Amino acid sequence: MSSFGHLANLGSTSGPLTFTPPGRRRLYLMRHGDVTYFDDSGTPIDADAVSLNELGRAQASAAGRAFAAEKLHFDRVIVSGLPRTRETAERVLAETGQQIDIETWTCWQEIRAGSVSDLPPAEMAQAFLGAFDGLVPEATRFLNGESVSELLDRVVPPLAELRADKSWDTVLLVLHGGVNRAILSHALHPRGRLFLGQLAQAPACINALDVGEKPEDWVVRLMNFAPPQPLHVNNRLTVMEKIFASFLRSRQPR
Repeated sequence: MSSFGHLANLGSTSGPLTFTPPGRRRLYLMRHGDVTYFDDSGTPIDADAVSLNELGRAQASAAGRAFAAEKLHFDRVIVSGLPRTRETAERVLAETGQQIDIETWTCWQEIRAGSVSDLPPAEMAQAFLGAFDGLVPEATRFLNGESVSELLDRVVPPLAELRADKSWDTVLLVLHGGVNRAILSHALHPRGRLFLGQLAQAPACINALDVGEKPEDWVVRLMNFAPPQPLHVNNRLTVMEKIFASFLRSRQPR
């Protein structure tokens, strides 16, 4: 007998049972495609101006084809305003064939780095990697800059503004690895404050979240789906570990 067999007679003993399924809307959350943060000479490239590299453009287009295969229609498309997010969104829309104005919400720009030039070598790894390491304390700063607490303060409240607009059913957000972690962490623990640094966000990955009428009604459907390599076969390092390795190579004598 099914484990639910003992519920069969509830209606007759307790009166009629009713259930109104919650009406939920879909939020697709992407990270931008791959970028190159150091040029061939090892010089850092302005993170606010960097565009997608060849791999990143291919990744963004592959994500667009995944959406197109499902015939998805976006009611709104929102980016952070940094070029790598807009270019990713444009490539997605080019594949879906949908023409829609892309909105810019600067509140969802990436966690802001500070200066690491004065940090002793022993603290360098923590500055790069600490903000994305496990359950991250809110006082932790990213690259000697913005703290996790400050990130949550600017990323989470605008979600309520987005949800308050009832005109959309499906929205696409193209944002950043740190910002996406903040949103995903909130979706997993909407009644409190939480930042889970170990939630990997591959370049041009897709997350799918459903939101209901109640502020705490979040359903996480999909995380870190990254066409054209959905099984992450060749990924064993995190994005920040790769960037830190590039940073160290840039400091080596030439």
